[in-house]
Amino acid sequence: MAEVKLAVLGGSGAGKSALAVRFLTRRFIGEYASNAECIYSKHLCLDGRQIHLEIYDPCSQPQRGKLSLTDELHWADGFIIVYDISDRASFAFAKALLYRIRESHIGACKKMVESSVFLVGNKQDLCHMREVGWDEGQKLAIDNKCQFCELSAAEHYQEVVAMFMKVLRNITSNFKAKEKRRPSGSKSMAKLINNVFGKRRKSV
Repeated sequence: MAEVKLAVLGGSGAGKSALAVRFLTRRFIGEYASNAECIYSKHLCLDGRQIHLEIYDPCSQPQRGKLSLTDELHWADGFIIVYDISDRASFAFAKALLYRIRESHIGACKKMVESSVFLVGNKQDLCHMREVGWDEGQKLAIDNKCQFCELSAAEHYQEVVAMFMKVLRNITSNFKAKEKRRPSGSKSMAKLINNVFGKRRKSV
């Protein structure tokens, strides 16, 4: 069974948890405790292949100061970067996240590949309060060579599922193409990452 680790990142209030829970349970819950981080786990079938999926949902990340994704970059096979289309500050934070991930491609961390990053403009149901245009999101995605969509976790369950499935297909196709193998030190690294991310685990 293939294991896929996915990190859902974004600024406070962007809807990271709402997207993850909508995908995993079909339910939409509008508010979450912002000081709690957890890893959701789920078994699912993707194109006839059994997948063990883990989704890392961090506590709200500071939108100011130095941005460090060291642990996430080593742990995750893919990223979903979320912003709120009615909040320009969350878009700026998504831009900073994408820059940090792209920077890691050039630097020492070679694990991530471009097709495993997806930019999501959430809260399309608040279009009347829009501060970030669709074309701005599309341009940011093109500049960072990642995929892009706008949706509403509150109203678009099928689009949420389609987005997650596209990300998972990209990741598993990368596994096949590169015949992905963990480095010899992966057990110790896994232990370290579990210590960092293992505070709350939920199976759904």
